[in-house]
Amino acid sequence: MNISINQSLFTMNDQFKIGLIHYNKIVVAESPQMIKGRTQLYQEHLFLDLQDSPLTERPGIQEWRKLWKFFGADPNRYRHSAESLMRRIAKQNYLTPFHSAVDLNNFFSLQYEIPIGIYDIATIQDPIEIALGDENTGYDGLNGRYNALTNILYSKDKLGAFGSPFVDSSRTAVTEKTTDALQIFYLRPSLSVDDCEQLLATAGKMFTQVNGGDFKVSLLSFHNQSTTY
Repeated sequence: MNISINQSLFTMNDQFKIGLIHYNKIVVAESPQMIKGRTQLYQEHLFLDLQDSPLTERPGIQEWRKLWKFFGADPNRYRHSAESLMRRIAKQNYLTPFHSAVDLNNFFSLQYEIPIGIYDIATIQDPIEIALGDENTGYDGLNGRYNALTNILYSKDKLGAFGSPFVDSSRTAVTEKTTDALQIFYLRPSLSVDDCEQLLATAGKMFTQVNGGDFKVSLLSFHNQSTTY
């Protein structure tokens, strides 16, 4: 599987980075009580924090809003997924458990304040490219409607677009039948390479502690624009 970033993105921000974790031989099931409890407690603490300071001033949320706008999308109309999750929590509309892969994906997104997507590799046709959408880019999303991705980052394979930091497609959703998965981290450009690699390694270790299997980490950047699994 080859994964690359469209070079044009670096002309807009040469610090742009994408983190990748490839999981294989995982077992997706109901989240263990430990993960459910930890996620609930984290949301309750986050709710209290959000009462004292505006959500848009949190470093990760703020940085991604600026990047969103820089690429040409309206961050108030098309909120990235990490901000959407936090806005739910600010209203005490806490996330309910779904399954072990999605629950951890959401937990990482809240913890690191960045959009993250996870996809069933069995539904993807190589190669994968991360690019900027235009007026012809879009798909049927997990939110139950068609989502246009003009000026929004997205991932595509041979069949077309399948993921973005806005909302993911239903075509590549991870289910309890998934055994191989790809997780895409839309990292904060301000993070150093070392910090990004540490973040990915920590997330991969925690994910496989819950779901089993193995993982491999890659970091795409200006100096490393593609990788092969």
